[in-house]
Amino acid sequence: MPLIEKLVYGGDGLARVNGEVKFVPYSLPGEEWEDGKLQIASRDRIVAPCPVYTKCGGCHYQHMGYDRQLTEKVGILAETLGRIGKITAPEIGTLAGEPWGYRNRIQLHYDQGKPGFHAAGSRKLVPIDGCPLGSPALEKGIQVMKEMRRDPHFPRFLEEVELFSNETHTLVNVLKTARPVSRSFFDWCARLIPGATMSALKYPVAGDEFQVSHKSFFQVNRFLVDPLRQLALAGAEGRTALDLYAGVGLFSLPLTRTFEQVTAVEVVRSAVTDLAVNAPQAKAVQLTTEDYLAPLEEAPDFILADPPRAGLGKRAVEHLVRLKAPQITIVSCDPATLARDLAALGAIYAIDKMTMVDLFPQTYHIETVTRLTLR
Repeated sequence: MPLIEKLVYGGDGLARVNGEVKFVPYSLPGEEWEDGKLQIASRDRIVAPCPVYTKCGGCHYQHMGYDRQLTEKVGILAETLGRIGKITAPEIGTLAGEPWGYRNRIQLHYDQGKPGFHAAGSRKLVPIDGCPLGSPALEKGIQVMKEMRRDPHFPRFLEEVELFSNETHTLVNVLKTARPVSRSFFDWCARLIPGATMSALKYPVAGDEFQVSHKSFFQVNRFLVDPLRQLALAGAEGRTALDLYAGVGLFSLPLTRTFEQVTAVEVVRSAVTDLAVNAPQAKAVQLTTEDYLAPLEEAPDFILADPPRAGLGKRAVEHLVRLKAPQITIVSCDPATLARDLAALGAIYAIDKMTMVDLFPQTYHIETVTRLTLR
């Protein structure tokens, strides 16, 4: 029977059958599987608390304890850096928080008015009673939306709705619908869900407050927003700082307290609007990172980059190598693209510190904060 050798990025276990690699979801190293069925279980396997685990495609690691999840993620990160970037990772630290109830944002899919999540790799709807990853306010919002659908006036043509909460107010955003939703639907939501029709949310973070509009990105783990911020900016020093992929200014605002000059670069218009409100002392620039860096001749003292899953990419890395800023910190949400970017930066930068940040417990997703110093 195939033996699971290790877990790989993406959530699956890797096994070999007659020299052929097989990927087995919801498995653990040391287990034996046959034809997609578990034959001999690991002693570390636990019963998942969610009734739709393995049906819903949102979680991948509920069958193992949280300490084991963290260990596996650090190992996957190190393996990915070595395999793709040929990088021997330094000692990798870990930053973690509460493993349940951490999400401040959630998306509900609808089929004929019935809410749920999509099955893994499919658009098939998995009906839900709630989600153990959602914050208390999101759980309440899900229950309200479930009750609303029982009303004959509920718009059965809804396809996707997002709930985003600061635990005091919860925005209700219709992301996809077969035809326009009437204003009365939103008024109905507002009577039952405080803040449903607000244009933006005021999100508190360790004494700061961030305006976050409908289309603006914000970190999803409500327990780790400030710890992530502190980790990413630790040791940053100098007179000038550059915040790339700045979003609504999560890093820009604290940077303005320690640097004389801060430039925040963001391409999404709504986020730039929020950024100007949240960090008025920073210079907000609406451009892509590549277009901003291209004409830049003088390097700032510190660069913070929080790119999307695609990573920095070839053009941005080339500009960073040309500029030679003394310090760069990368906040990455994909180990593979991080490995690629670090390999390219490695010619002139050394890895000073690396931390795996578990922003998404119960899932395979890995956030990494890497601090680089010029050689």
